[in-house]
Amino acid sequence: MTRRIRMIVQYDGTAYAGWQTQPNGLAVQERLEQELYKITGEAIRLHASGRTDSGVHARAQVAHFDTQSRIPGPKFAYALNCGLPPDIRVAFSQEAPADFHARFQVVRKHYRYALWQSPHGNPFLRDTALHIHHPLDRSLLEQAAAMVVGEHDFGAFKAAGITPKTTWRTVFESRWVQGECPGLLYYHVAGSGFLYNMVRILVGTMLEIGGGRRPLAAMEEALASGNREDAGPTAPAHGLMLWRVEYPGFDTEAHIHWAGQLE
Repeated sequence: MTRRIRMIVQYDGTAYAGWQTQPNGLAVQERLEQELYKITGEAIRLHASGRTDSGVHARAQVAHFDTQSRIPGPKFAYALNCGLPPDIRVAFSQEAPADFHARFQVVRKHYRYALWQSPHGNPFLRDTALHIHHPLDRSLLEQAAAMVVGEHDFGAFKAAGITPKTTWRTVFESRWVQGECPGLLYYHVAGSGFLYNMVRILVGTMLEIGGGRRPLAAMEEALASGNREDAGPTAPAHGLMLWRVEYPGFDTEAHIHWAGQLE
């Protein structure tokens, strides 16, 4: 009998060519499918909530697959983690309804972008936070972030050469928050979906506004024009992390805070 298995995957994307299997370079999807073949003997194809680029990380990527294996759903996490490298972990696995789809049923997706503000880089955050060595106006950052909330044409905030069916997206949350120590700053954004490079271009634009290199009004102008040249640069990939994914009846946040609940 065919069963559908749902997983929450966490990874440090530094060494990978992104999530999706690529002709050149090892991808997270490819590495997981290799391990699935070893434990099931099946050529399994994973379907994820979305693709992450090379260097982008995930705290809560969701993927599903179909299998004939009789391995209990929760045991897939243990079996896969035995063979996966330490920069990829399956944090949760379970049998899902047959009609569940990791990509097409997403209702809200959350991303976090990390900044390290200091005259000097942080060796412990070099792969997960962008080093900023100049002052940023926190008030301007927050005002620019607030402009993004709502339904807008985000055509100015997509990678050049990409032609989606529509560039309109809805953003539910967009805010800057202080990190665990004074030099750490996070941008949190949640939306129904995102264009290719949209979050990184939003961050790049806000950093220019916060650094005084672009006026606050530039954010509104870019949202109004839809022209890529009106937005700022694309922020580097390594500061970005897929943080949380929500579905009807399933939220990754409910399944990854279980440290100490050992079996």
